[in-house]
Order: sequence, then structure tokens, then C-alpha cells
Amino acid sequence: MDEEYDVIVLGTGLKECILSGMLSVSGKKVLHMDRNKYYGGESASMTPLEDFYKYKGRPYPADDKMFGRGRDWNVDLIPKLLMANGQLVKLLLHTKVTRYLEFKSIEGSYVYKQGKIYKVPCNEKEALGSSLMGLFEKRRFRNFLVFVSEFREDEPKTHKDINLKGTALQLYEKFGLDRGTIDFAGHALALYRDDSYLQGPCLDLIKRCQLYSDSLARYGKTPYLYPLYGLGELPQGFARLSAIYGGTYMLDKEDATIVYEDGKVVGVSSAGETARCKMVVCDPSYAPEKCTKVGQVVRAICILNHPIPNTSDALSTQIIIPQNQVERKSDIYVCCVSYTHQVAAKGFFLAIVSTTVETDNPEAELKPGLDLLGPIVEKFVDTSDLLAPTDDGTDSQVFITKSYDATTHFETTCDDVLDRFEKITGEKFDFSNISQGDDQQQEN
Repeated sequence: MDEEYDVIVLGTGLKECILSGMLSVSGKKVLHMDRNKYYGGESASMTPLEDFYKYKGRPYPADDKMFGRGRDWNVDLIPKLLMANGQLVKLLLHTKVTRYLEFKSIEGSYVYKQGKIYKVPCNEKEALGSSLMGLFEKRRFRNFLVFVSEFREDEPKTHKDINLKGTALQLYEKFGLDRGTIDFAGHALALYRDDSYLQGPCLDLIKRCQLYSDSLARYGKTPYLYPLYGLGELPQGFARLSAIYGGTYMLDKEDATIVYEDGKVVGVSSAGETARCKMVVCDPSYAPEKCTKVGQVVRAICILNHPIPNTSDALSTQIIIPQNQVERKSDIYVCCVSYTHQVAAKGFFLAIVSTTVETDNPEAELKPGLDLLGPIVEKFVDTSDLLAPTDDGTDSQVFITKSYDATTHFETTCDDVLDRFEKITGEKFDFSNISQGDDQQQEN
């Protein structure tokens, strides 16, 4: 390893693989290393099922046929969904990683209210037919959706008499929406994680609602997509991209260590050799001394042998439990995928319940979500720290990504990737040259 590289990337999680691919495409000489023998890091998909049990430290069931063939399973360690018109899909289109992947729509999008789940109404027709709201509230919410769908920031006539410098709460009040409607609009449509956004700019709320609507329009059932064979396909797709543009990959480098001189990175050592570089991109586990704990997330990965009840037997679903509905400070997320996505044996489902930890009993915080699942065949619960870098990496040239949060969609993941990209290159990523026509892999 006596070569010098522009960038050494440590860890093959999704964020690191996206950045590796983007930097390779932009002409950087990239070396990509991982201490594991497999791609994906925290965002890997474990296969066969026996390996997932081993990873979780659990004995495989004595009846080794109860879950069908182990190789039919691809279990995501941190399950998340893609917004069909969101940032990750745009990155996939820009880099043409879509050529390596196939996607399938998620069938149902639901929101929790007063102990029950309801389909998320996302257009004027559904708003008027939804049982989430009373008659007059339906019309007020319909008016809100019409405004959002017609709004164009550069066309003042579409602004009506809305003060765009006002807050999200003031926008809701303008349309007379009640607390319950604000709950599902902000959390199940705009995908905010807590209510702090209410004092933020209304323009951000409008754009988030438009993203949901635009994503829904791409494929029709819900705004969410999921890759066949699990999320582990995503980092592998970006790894292939990096390799095409000259990136070099080395797995099973358990002792990979960042080397500094006078506080600035000069390379990475492994097996007694040092590969020199100008900068390092890594996940928090490779530079814990430069990270701080900002919270915890608890996740339950559950094996089911039935669809989630009250979802019209949908084979895949996303359910959001807004914080106020369960007297919390942060939302609870439920998502479910199944054998139709090639991640489980025939007849089985994988459901994930996750949230940000707020008490000394994290698993108990998942109860509202777990109660929605019906009978659970197997449950794996883990609590992990949320780590964030203590600086932006400019001085040391070590650029560290954040841990994956509790959300079951990739928008916050991409926010972090794009922020790191800007810090690394000194310029914002330009989405303007991405054409929807570039999408070569339509929904399966």
C-alpha cells in the first residue's frame, strides 16, 4: 500500500459508499476499506438467516425448517425506505447506480391516531374521503393540499396571501387546521421527526409536502420504494460505481487505523503498511475520539407470518406514530417488507419498529408500534448510540458521517451525505442536471 490517494474511505455503510461513488465520479483517486468481510456496515442486509441470528448472538431455532430456506432471507440491520422523488433516488439517477438495482413500491402509508391506524390522505380526493377528519376539517385540509400542490416559489400569484416568512404553525393556522390534522400533516406527510419544525419556516413545510406528493405521483401506491433483495444492494451498487471509476476496495481490514501528523491526516495504516492520502471519509466507529454521543435509538426487528393487521393485507407498509399521539418528544416508526421484496421466505414478513430513546426502558418505548404488529414470531431488540462528529473535518481533513437515526426513510441520511460532500469538495451537490428520464429501473 505504498500508493498515495486523494481520499481513503473507511467503512462500507451506505453513506460512505455514496460518497465514495460521488468522489470517484468527480475524478478523485479513492481507496475504500472496511474492517468487515462484507459490504454495508450498519446498513448491511444479512443473508442467510442463520448469519443474522449469529450476528445477533442468538441460537438458530432447533426446527431449522420453520423459516424455510435461510438463503431466501436478506435481513436489513437498519431498515429504511426511499422516497420515490427524494434525494437518494436523485443520487441514484445522477450516478446511474439504478442500472444495478430493481425497486418495488411500498403498498401502504399509514398514520396512527387515538390508538388506530389510518391511510395517509395525500390528495384532495383522499382528504375528502378520509375517516381521519370530520366533514369541515376535511375541507380545510383539502384547501391546504390544493395550495401546496399549486404553490411555486418563483410564481407570486400561487402564494395567495400567505406570508412566506411566517412559521409552519402560522401556515396551518391560516387554513384553520386542528391539532390532529397538524399531527399527521407534519409527521406523516412532511416527515418531521418532532414538533420543533412548527416554529421553523413555512416554506420548508410546503416543500416537504410537495416531495411527498411528487413521490406519490411517480408510482401511485405510496411515495415509498424499496430495493429487491434488501438495502444492502444500495451500498454495493455505489461500490460498483466507484470501482468502475478506478476506486480500489479492500475488505477484512480489521486493524485499519487513521494516521495523523500535526493533527492532520496523512494516511491509513493496516497490516504494518500505510496508504497515504489527502483526506479520510469514515463512519464514527473509525474515529470515536472525534465524535460525541447525541442520543440513542432503539430498534426492534420482528419476523411475522402475516401482514400487519388493519392494513388491508398490504404486503408492505409504512406507519408513523406522531409524538403527540403517544405523549412523547419524538415519533415512533413502523415499516414492513416481505417475501415479495426477496427479503424473506414465502409467507413471511420483516417488520421494524424504531424510535429515539427518551427513558431508561427503551424497549417499552416501542410498545405502541409493537402492539400494531399482531402476533410476533421472533423479535430482536437493540439499542445503539447516535454519534455525530465534534467538528466539520476542515482542520484534520477527516470527514465523519453521523450515525443512522430512527427514521424509516432516507431523507435525513441524504442530508448528512450532501453536507459531508459540501465540506469535502467546498461546493454543493448540483441536482439540476438530473433528468427523470434517466431512471432506467422502473418499479418492479
